[in-house]
Amino acid sequence: MKNKFNTVKSVLIRVDFNVPLKNNKISDLSRVEAVIPTIRFFLKLNKKVVLISHLGRPKSYDEKLSLKKIIKPLSRMLGKQVEFKKNWLTETNFNKNSLADVTLLENLRFHIDETSNKKDFAKIISRYGDIYVNDAFAVSHRHHASVSAILEFFEDKYMGFLLKKELGHLRSITKKKKRPFTLIVGGSKIGSKIHILKSFVGIADNILIGGGMAFPFIKNNGGKIGQSICIDDELTIVSDFLKTAKDYSTKIILPIDAFAVEKIEKVDTIKLLDIYKIPKNLMGVDIGPKSINNFKEIISSSNSILWNGPMGVAEVREFSTGTRKIAEYVSQATENKSYTVIGGGDTVSDISRFGLKSKFSYVSTGGGAMLEYFKKNKLETTAELKDL
Repeated sequence: MKNKFNTVKSVLIRVDFNVPLKNNKISDLSRVEAVIPTIRFFLKLNKKVVLISHLGRPKSYDEKLSLKKIIKPLSRMLGKQVEFKKNWLTETNFNKNSLADVTLLENLRFHIDETSNKKDFAKIISRYGDIYVNDAFAVSHRHHASVSAILEFFEDKYMGFLLKKELGHLRSITKKKKRPFTLIVGGSKIGSKIHILKSFVGIADNILIGGGMAFPFIKNNGGKIGQSICIDDELTIVSDFLKTAKDYSTKIILPIDAFAVEKIEKVDTIKLLDIYKIPKNLMGVDIGPKSINNFKEIISSSNSILWNGPMGVAEVREFSTGTRKIAEYVSQATENKSYTVIGGGDTVSDISRFGLKSKFSYVSTGGGAMLEYFKKNKLETTAELKDL
């Protein structure tokens, strides 16, 4: 194994440190812990390791989304001090020989060229490594510079242990899937998920939609959603999706009641309402008991369950009941021999907080990537990568 990397001095590893934050503090370190084996593998070979990642969705520099907050826990996990490079993009006197054992570069998404998949940007990143390793499963469905354009600048490119493990599990899941097959989708990123949802129409028997994802559907159906999360441009997409679903046997199940508040901070204003009748001054923050019971019935009768996205603003305790109950019901289904897969940073953070992380067949570090894999049975950015 050592011979393969004999001439390598530094290794550039794309990791996923897009950790969940609460009050600007890291609330769950699962994604950091998941890549430690790959980092340690190269440290044992006496290679310099340079880590690249993103955090959040910044438009430009944002102190709250600086990766500097990762340095302390990462250094503790590795048992050595990790160096942080804030201005790595404009570093003029760069020298690989002067690199620390482990270096973390500042948030890639502070630069628009990352999400634009710009080759020039990828070329600058590539100078930090003699070889490239992708161990960021959660972003491997995205054509961004650090996972896509960068491949052009390396002859030797590999998949880290986490990425290999994730893909292995997903391959086995596609073979093990038994009917009835239920997909549970929540969270607020409908724009990125709706197109993937389409690929489950005709494949899944049931699609349960909760969280912020539900409100464009409710509004499309004539409901009044108050201040609940919804971008009007998404209504056409939702309408088209529902028309497509009608031609198949897949059932689309929406919440029927919801808890709503004036503002997220005003917990004491919470009210239980018909989800189609939320007043103008209120916003939905969690699914209600009737919705939970409807979802429970479907979950308990399913033999395969795929879940991505919380049922409400689950990081706030008062708005976490729906997500916690669904987690409990899916874990009970696992006990009853259903095959259950959980994915997505927020969802994994939630089930960890509820003490249920070990209660499912498989827990993935990626949500969108997991759904994308099921859509195509592959992730295009990983096709060129070799095993370590």
